[in-house]
Amino acid sequence: MKQLLQKQGFICDMDGVIYHGNKILPGVAEFLDWMKQNDKSYLFLTNSGQYTPRELQQKLARMGLEVDESHFYTSALATAHFLNSQAPGCSAYVLGEHGILNALYDVGVTYNDVNPDYVVVGEASGYNLETITKAIRLVNGGARLIGTNYDLTGPTEFGIAPACRALLAPIELATGKQAYYVGKPNPLMMRTGLKLLGVHSENAAIIGDRMDTDIIAGIESGLDTVLVLSGVTSREECRRFPYQPRLILNGVGDIPAAAG
Repeated sequence: MKQLLQKQGFICDMDGVIYHGNKILPGVAEFLDWMKQNDKSYLFLTNSGQYTPRELQQKLARMGLEVDESHFYTSALATAHFLNSQAPGCSAYVLGEHGILNALYDVGVTYNDVNPDYVVVGEASGYNLETITKAIRLVNGGARLIGTNYDLTGPTEFGIAPACRALLAPIELATGKQAYYVGKPNPLMMRTGLKLLGVHSENAAIIGDRMDTDIIAGIESGLDTVLVLSGVTSREECRRFPYQPRLILNGVGDIPAAAG
């Protein structure tokens, strides 16, 4: 823990680390206060592409947490950046919320449900048989398949919900095409995160609740790794993986508590 307290930068997941749905988790306010009082750099790096950074800022504000918009980076922004770098001015059929739609629009990617260059899938409340079938037909017609993130499930205040990779599975199975996933643990998103954090990987830590995205991303990017048990992963599930986090905490509140 002493080693963690000395880090200059923290990359934090949000779902299962900061909140479940609209419920803030214990110790989060104290953790944020500790980072601010000790001049730590921090970035909320979330695989959720449902919301814009401003909406995430406002969501935390409703929970009583004041965080500047610059501290958020989402898989939607990473996906938009990737598509713009690959094919500027391209078009996409999108299954997702306004977070990904806004991010794509901001870089000039247009919506197209006839002959798009890409089919982009994120978390979508309007996900149904009709939209899946359209996506399958478009991919079979030549559109390239993109997933905003690699999360299979996500925590809510009501329990586990399917996430991007689960929603993409029927499209992959029906077309025989594998999606390219942009969010964590993709190094593209991690490199951008570290650049925004402004701290070298040796002086940074990643805090997350998922072994297959947060912890593996930290290990492969050279960050200190902290798994919190406040999300989707239990201590028993953690042991099943061939790689391990350096620290396992009950939640982020353990960090300011250890600092005294």
